[in-house]
Amino acid sequence: MFLLPLLAVLALLGAATGCGKPGSPPVKGPQPDALPVYHVATGFGLPDSPTWQAAERRGHLVVGVKEDQPYLGEKDPSSGRYSGFDIEIARMMSASLGFDPKTIEFKTIASANRETALQNGQIDFYVGTYTINANRKKQVGFAGPYFMAGQSLLVRKNEKDIKGPGDLAGKKVCSASGSTPYQRLEREYPQAVLVAYDTYSACVDNLLSYQVDAVSTDDSILLGYAAKVPEELKVVGKPFSKEPYGIGVPRNDNALRLALDDALAQNEKNGNWKKAYAATLGLSGVPAPHPPAIDRYPAG
Repeated sequence: MFLLPLLAVLALLGAATGCGKPGSPPVKGPQPDALPVYHVATGFGLPDSPTWQAAERRGHLVVGVKEDQPYLGEKDPSSGRYSGFDIEIARMMSASLGFDPKTIEFKTIASANRETALQNGQIDFYVGTYTINANRKKQVGFAGPYFMAGQSLLVRKNEKDIKGPGDLAGKKVCSASGSTPYQRLEREYPQAVLVAYDTYSACVDNLLSYQVDAVSTDDSILLGYAAKVPEELKVVGKPFSKEPYGIGVPRNDNALRLALDDALAQNEKNGNWKKAYAATLGLSGVPAPHPPAIDRYPAG
């Protein structure tokens, strides 16, 4: 996945991340003391949810996540610890459902396998930059959305000419081969000079070494990279697509879906959502946005 090239060069980079120096952002996770403390609900029950019932018998939740997205869902290769905004969403959901967040069993599930993992009961729910759309709703259910992402641009901190997609004419812009962001750039901004790599980490490497002028994908992913080295990278302009991130659940488990909607609303109201953002993606320097309206769509 796209962090692997980053991890391979970290030993050589050390702390050398001054402006204009080549190399990838260093691995560093959110500071634990800055993260919210989630109070576990007592006496909670969800008898109409077979997923929750199975978790209660098991004694903990099994949550599918990403492990290669900085400050969203990232796994420390040495400790095995997961961290990031999506991980915090999973933890606050666990507490609201009556399970101590410390007991969560995280499972890295690739994007292509998310629906299968939910359908087969491999995981109880999934939190990992999972865009809600009509086609996916035919296969799984969605709580949320809990974050509204959108395609954006990552540039070097000293970049003054690129302020949005309208400034890309003649600029080298990197995105992942065959990705939706790449296709959108190709279709809507043909004057940009597109560069494709298999991973976004390769794009970031080339941005830091002045081989490309910008990197483009979901702003949430770009914010994670910017949070690594905010003195070198920044996200610019307004997002030019809409990607509502939801919590994936088994399609017919409406009780669980609605309980998660309630949990999201509660954690947005009590400030946990904002604190979790500030300790993760907020380290990019971009303040917390307003959470998107929760879509409590009817069972179907």
